[in-house]
Amino acid sequence: MNRTTLSLIAGATALAAVTGFAAVSAPDPGSAEQRTGAAATLPVERTGLLCPRPSTSDLAETTYTSFAPVTEGADGKGTAVLRAAAQQSAPDDDGTSEDGKDGENGSADEKDDGDEKGEKDAAKDDTAGKPVLRLQEPGKPVTAEADGADAPALVGTADGRFASGWTAQQTTEVAAGTGRGLQGVACSAADTQFWFPGASTDDSRTDYIHLTNPDDSAAVVDIELYGKDGELETTVGEGITVKPRSAEPVLLSTLTAEKQTDVTVHVVVRSGRVGAAVQALDDETGGDWLPASADPSGRLVLPGIPKDATAVRLVAFTSGDADVDLKVRLASPSGLITPAGNETLHVKGGMTAAFDLGDLTRGEAGSLVLTAPDGSVPVVAAVRVLRGEGGKQESAFIPAARPVETRATALDNTAEGTTLSVTAPEGDAEIKVTASAGTKGGTPQTKTYSIKSGTTQDIEAPVPAGLKGSYALTVETRAGGPVYASRTLASTEGGVPFFTVQPLPDDRGMVAVPDASENLSVLQR
Repeated sequence: MNRTTLSLIAGATALAAVTGFAAVSAPDPGSAEQRTGAAATLPVERTGLLCPRPSTSDLAETTYTSFAPVTEGADGKGTAVLRAAAQQSAPDDDGTSEDGKDGENGSADEKDDGDEKGEKDAAKDDTAGKPVLRLQEPGKPVTAEADGADAPALVGTADGRFASGWTAQQTTEVAAGTGRGLQGVACSAADTQFWFPGASTDDSRTDYIHLTNPDDSAAVVDIELYGKDGELETTVGEGITVKPRSAEPVLLSTLTAEKQTDVTVHVVVRSGRVGAAVQALDDETGGDWLPASADPSGRLVLPGIPKDATAVRLVAFTSGDADVDLKVRLASPSGLITPAGNETLHVKGGMTAAFDLGDLTRGEAGSLVLTAPDGSVPVVAAVRVLRGEGGKQESAFIPAARPVETRATALDNTAEGTTLSVTAPEGDAEIKVTASAGTKGGTPQTKTYSIKSGTTQDIEAPVPAGLKGSYALTVETRAGGPVYASRTLASTEGGVPFFTVQPLPDDRGMVAVPDASENLSVLQR
């Protein structure tokens, strides 16, 4: 095996560990990076995303959106396709899937007859009538819509020019019933471990953990539940099989007889890999998706708590036997402050702790910053946020987020009802925000912003000129930081403030590929 191959395997393996699967190509032998011996930063050339089944409600109206930003240095060809999970299959020997369409490495220029994109009928599969999204060009999002409880989970791959920064989102509005409101979740990569603080097995909640398997072999999953007194006894939480290319919703309350308001869910994949997300539905306060928390850490940031939040409930968990006293600070528009009465919060090892923080933001943008002493005890955390009063409240969740190291994107934005919240808790930062073309028309716009250290800013994000449809907002860190961001979508229906919040983790669309000679010298030691 030659030295270049060794270095590429090392780079691709490291990337695959954090994105589910990915691939990169070798840098041009004549490039500056190769000549100088420095690492080359290259666009990812293949990646995958999984979207859970949106809803079990017949009243649900779901919009799927797919987008890839324009990336310098990306391949000129490629595809980005999302299909219903049950329709997935391994490519045949000739490179096509069983439904006769291009395989995962097909060109976006090779379109099916009548392959016109638009809302309602965007990219419908001809054989099963299931929604499918196929991108036509970087920089322009596409959408498809599905109504009722039959909207499927989606599994997809992107390669070539679409792979770097590929993002997908599903947004669902449920007019009435359990979980009524606006529910949004960004589609995620497959992985082997997930933490979800903020779930519940209480009678007032209907919480599902959605498991989606993108592969040709079955995945085997264990689900652990932790309550206020430690691990809950479960009956069927071990060895759950998720069939190939399928999605499996598991009702948490069927896993244990214990009814607890605040539960931390730990998903561990024994065999294979899955995508995972919790759908939390409440009888009184609507519902939303709870994405996985960032990896356990001694320092966590929960970005973008809405300024008009009427109640904020923090749920935190640390595994093992060590207790921790978390230092709590709020990154406000004027800087870091300590909430009165909640300066520190005690979390016992192996037990889920919950704290009511009230109307924490008091009419201003805010993000929570949690710190363990010396960062010695790793913690996962999320907040449940309420907006509205009395019987007209709606809920959403914000987990601890990863920083926007280079670039991140939020989809389904509209000219009204979109709030982009950005925080830089440790140092001044400069960001660039690009509004893409609209799904039905509009010219991209870009603005730069300065975020002061320790603050959270609800920025006035750009809107495409002549916007028609929805659009993507891409955030790029230009200097300083680290930067954390979230996006809130909001509307009012029948006096109820529908809303959903999605943190913006880095899209991990670029990877540093070390120089071959440097890698070999390490291997020879």
